[in-house]
Amino acid sequence: MYNKDLVFLYKTCIFAHKLEPMDAHSCLLCMGSNTEPAKNLQMARESLQRFFPDIRFGEEQQTEAHTFSYNRSPFLNQTGRFHTLMSKEKVLAICKQIERLAGRTQEDKSREIIKLDIDLLQYDHLILKPEDMKLPYVAR
Repeated sequence: MYNKDLVFLYKTCIFAHKLEPMDAHSCLLCMGSNTEPAKNLQMARESLQRFFPDIRFGEEQQTEAHTFSYNRSPFLNQTGRFHTLMSKEKVLAICKQIERLAGRTQEDKSREIIKLDIDLLQYDHLILKPEDMKLPYVAR
């Protein structure tokens, strides 16, 4: 999936790279899906590689839906490490846009349908999601 919004965001970020001559930031993200997970993680990997060419992904790992009440579909999870010149806010915006491309909606979340969730766990030494850092599939 590749639409005009993602193309615009990509071009904006390429331009931003040229404007921000600073050291690259080290990032760790985690993504997961319980709805067509193989397809959605593949789309996420392809999209993320366009923005972060040096991204390296961990192994896909399946986990149970422990915190969900009625949708017990297992999750497929994966981590990714990369470097970027982008700000934390730009990285987060890209993650949210990719989630939307997978069809994620607020209504689905309330029904425990997670087409794609991408969380930025760490930006340089700043831990953004300390509880998620404890998950067994998060490689440190």
